[in-house]
Amino acid sequence: MIAVVVTVALAFAGYAATYLNGLRLTQRQERLARVNRQLSDFYGPLFALTEANARTFAAFVERHGRAAGTSPFSDATPPTDEELAEWRLWVTTVFLPVLREMRELVVGRADLLREPEMPPLLLELCAHAAGYEITVARWARGDFTEHLSLVAFPSAELAGYARRGFGELKLEQARLLGGRAAGTTAGPQA
Repeated sequence: MIAVVVTVALAFAGYAATYLNGLRLTQRQERLARVNRQLSDFYGPLFALTEANARTFAAFVERHGRAAGTSPFSDATPPTDEELAEWRLWVTTVFLPVLREMRELVVGRADLLREPEMPPLLLELCAHAAGYEITVARWARGDFTEHLSLVAFPSAELAGYARRGFGELKLEQARLLGGRAAGTTAGPQA
């Protein structure tokens, strides 16, 4: 009788261990799938777009900036007509298309955010892009009285957010894949 009870208890313990291990593996696989989607569909593209935007803006300033290496809009001297014409070209062909892609990521992939609520920073990004939409629409009508978005671009904050999100998710991905998180590099460091 004791042998039967022990056998049943061991069988039950084995079943429970197998069930719990299967449940843990399933949860790990689901978490890995979500991390992979967050990286491929949101944080990876956002990181790439913010880096590309920053480098392109730096190239604009290097080529068309003031002697001090600053934007034509960053000092007390108003931009010249030539500087404004060049700015309109860069905004319509380079900067606004990138801003639209960033906004589309935020609006279309909000389910992949790591936070439980929409970060105000991302709302500022969307507002900045919308602000340029009206500015560019005025340019199309020949109205060049405004040259900037109605909302400032949160450049440094957005770059930091995208870099941190991408880096932390890459570390989590490595951990979930069985890698050593401490020894894994996650791209550029802040």
